[in-house]
Amino acid sequence: MSQPAHKIRTGVLQVTIWRNHGEKGNWYSVIPSRGYKQGDAWKETDSLGFDDLLTMAKLFDLAHTWIMHQHAADAKGRKESEQAAA
Repeated sequence: MSQPAHKIRTGVLQVTIWRNHGEKGNWYSVIPSRGYKQGDAWKETDSLGFDDLLTMAKLFDLAHTWIMHQHAADAKGRKESEQAAA
C-alpha cells in the first residue's frame, strides 16, 4: 500500500493528505480522522464532536496551505521537465 503524502496532527485529530496521479498531473485528497481508545487499542473514526470542529477547521486550513505549495512545486517540476525535454 502506498504512503500518504503528508499528515498533520494535533492531539487526537489528524488530516491525512494523499497524492493521486492522473493524466493532467497530481491531485490531492484529504481524509480527516479522530483517534480514540477502546480498551487498550487505539482506533480511528471520521466522526467529530462539537469540541473538535474548530480544531479540525484549522487542520483543514493547514492542509490547504500544504497542498497549495505542492501544486506550485508540481507546476515548477513539470515546467523544468518540459524545458529539459525541448
